[in-house]
Amino acid sequence: MQNKFLGTGVALVTPFKNDLSVDHDALAKLVEHNIQNGVEYLVISGTTGESVTITKSEKKEIVQTVNKVNNGRVPMVLGIGGNNTAAVIEEINTTDLNIFDAILSVSPYYTKPTQEGIYQHFKAVAAACPIPVILYNVPGRTSSNILPETTVRIAADCKNVIAVKEACNNVGQYLKLLKIKPKDFMVISGDDDLALAVTLAGGSGVISVIGQAYPKEFSEMIRLGLQGNAKESYVLHYKLMDVISAIFSENNPSGIKGLLNVLGFCNDTVRLPLVPATEGLKKQFESLVDTLKS
Repeated sequence: MQNKFLGTGVALVTPFKNDLSVDHDALAKLVEHNIQNGVEYLVISGTTGESVTITKSEKKEIVQTVNKVNNGRVPMVLGIGGNNTAAVIEEINTTDLNIFDAILSVSPYYTKPTQEGIYQHFKAVAAACPIPVILYNVPGRTSSNILPETTVRIAADCKNVIAVKEACNNVGQYLKLLKIKPKDFMVISGDDDLALAVTLAGGSGVISVIGQAYPKEFSEMIRLGLQGNAKESYVLHYKLMDVISAIFSENNPSGIKGLLNVLGFCNDTVRLPLVPATEGLKKQFESLVDTLKS
């Protein structure tokens, strides 16, 4: 099971038309681009997919589109998380998870639970979930941090919790988690800028934002990292470093959508309270795209 998630997963955006409806044609094009260029798996309806402003019916339609294009070629992960444990469990119980290989469940946000509260939340979620669970720690968005000891406790007590998408953006925390984690438990980077370093240190790869724009280069970088080939992998890292920094300079997913727009994949439209990337950032993307072509 774990081998399904070694390498590069991409946290897909949800493309919108100018009228803010979901652009299924653009989504299908993006999915095909990623599969053809070597990503290992797809993550649907995560933060990058603007999950908080997507309706339940839209989420089902997005899943249908991605599943149809994928046609079983790569594993799929569905985002199901939130700060209401009962609501998360209800969504798990009322969603057909047969086509998915795992769910990605974000740590409760805004309410700022204690470590015990985080543990009890994920214990309840794991007990309700019939497929594997990947924890998602992103303290910059949730305002609470899953400490490495809590992650390890959840992994030890909940056998279907197989991994964590760790987006603490803290090298020390990554290294501590890699040091104390159970042998088969996967640490997946959620920070594109640290993904290679984490992989070389013993991580299992990445769930990436930039990966969907440059899937060939980014997934090859991570594969080289998994092989312990630091020299060649860092050539690719340095090539992509500026564009990775740029897409997060204003907001995610406004940044990645601005880049995907320049690359011709979709509009840069986002739903409020997000706003599109500024004209200055779009011009920066145009320059970076030209540089990466050379």
